Amino acid sequence: MRIVLIGPPGAGKGTQSALMSEKFQIPHLSTGDILRAATAEQSEVGREAAKFMERGELVPDEMIQEIVFNQLSSPACASGYILDGFPRTVPQAEAFDRWLAEQECALSLVLKFSVTEDVLLERLAGRGRKDDDREIVRKRMQHYLNLTKPLVEYYQDHGLVHVVKGGQGSAEDVFASIQEIVDNLPNRQPAKKN
Repeated sequence: MRIVLIGPPGAGKGTQSALMSEKFQIPHLSTGDILRAATAEQSEVGREAAKFMERGELVPDEMIQEIVFNQLSSPACASGYILDGFPRTVPQAEAFDRWLAEQECALSLVLKFSVTEDVLLERLAGRGRKDDDREIVRKRMQHYLNLTKPLVEYYQDHGLVHVVKGGQGSAEDVFASIQEIVDNLPNRQPAKKN
């Protein structure tokens, strides 16, 4: 099972990823963790990525894709994975689709975490961060929505998006809704090489 998570910070992706990883016996991979691991390994691409991160710049798509695809090719990911933070853009999603086709496999689903501004405020305020007041949360939400809207539409066009109502009920309730989505998935046939 190959799952992509989309949702703003504070939507509950981390909590649900841990539950899904345990239940489905597949690793949870965040782009941040993958990048940090690549830079720590001092691989050539990891060293190049580190230069961008040290300057506070975004790591270029091609570099992120190389690092992520290397990770997804590891034996630990053979039976699937939960991806958080990749893809972030439509070009990344298209590159990911091409890579999946080359591996003769397909994405199982995209879980879009939907959460209200009030729930986000409550959660982010609980983290005790100074920058998490209402106006900043609202701006971050709007920026996040603007950034992810094309990506969500891309995956909706492919019939992969399932909405998870983050912040409604307990973590167990949210996980039960995810389990129901997974249980009702059609069997997706992997793309075959030509």
